[in-house]
Amino acid sequence: MKRLYTIGEALIDFIPAEKGKKLKDINGFEPQVGGAPANVAAAHAILGGESHLLTQLGMDAFGDRILELLESKGVHTDCITRTHEANTGLAFVSLDDTGNRDFSFYRNPSADLLYDGSAVSGIDFEKSDLLHFCSVDLVESVMKETHRAVIHRMKEAGGTIIFDPNIRLPLWDDEEACREAVREFMGFADIIKVSDEELEFITGIKDECAALSALFTGDAEAVIYTKGPLGSEILFREGGRCEHPGFKVETVDTTGAGDAFIGAVLHKLSSDPAPALEILRENGPEVLRFANAVGALSTSKKGAITSIPEHGEVEAFVGTTGR
Repeated sequence: MKRLYTIGEALIDFIPAEKGKKLKDINGFEPQVGGAPANVAAAHAILGGESHLLTQLGMDAFGDRILELLESKGVHTDCITRTHEANTGLAFVSLDDTGNRDFSFYRNPSADLLYDGSAVSGIDFEKSDLLHFCSVDLVESVMKETHRAVIHRMKEAGGTIIFDPNIRLPLWDDEEACREAVREFMGFADIIKVSDEELEFITGIKDECAALSALFTGDAEAVIYTKGPLGSEILFREGGRCEHPGFKVETVDTTGAGDAFIGAVLHKLSSDPAPALEILRENGPEVLRFANAVGALSTSKKGAITSIPEHGEVEAFVGTTGR
């Protein structure tokens, strides 16, 4: 089985006790471990894969909580460091009546942004390894340079790099800085995962087909395009595409649904000995079917990591839907 490495933020999401209210009007929150790289690592591990998270936490109770949950889900935490220089990041979330979110982040900086490359200097990446990262920790910081170093070393090893922009504009001083960072790091990825909500912002192109084509820059060979309740598709640089219509469930909380989805994709890529891109080309519809099921099921419960279904639950759900 291939190893998955994810790099970036691990934080605490404070989920509201009630939906349909603005953040300023909410009186109660429930803490849940989150942060896209942590969610993806956990999803991959829960589904049976080997996951390693590269990040830093504060020497505080929130950091303790994150470590304990990740370890309980099977995520390898040997490359997670701790610091007294900053606290673990926090995010307060509000949910509208459909379960969609609004965020307010607390990190100035948070511990993850101070994660130094020396913490990962001892890792021997291999050709079979997968590396996943997002854009939240690509703000100007020590962590951004650590991303560069890890990506460079993974490329030298011949591993597969997956980039999910996962854009959170409130964390950036201006939108253009975010767009520039996303476009720069897209060029390093072999596989790009992008949502319909992000596509026009990243490319500056309104036409969907033209915008998707514009994502094939640098090393990108495949684009995984998610469309919320409308399902997802995979497009390839050399042409061709496949799709799956998705699954309908009663939505409680969409927090981490995209991370559960890509974690499930990565599980399919890591559990097959064939090269990742070959798996997508030959088994794309099945990869999307499984990942859409995981993403849908994750929205039927609160939280990000705590809502991720186990492999047997996914197979049972897919079997009953007939899709």
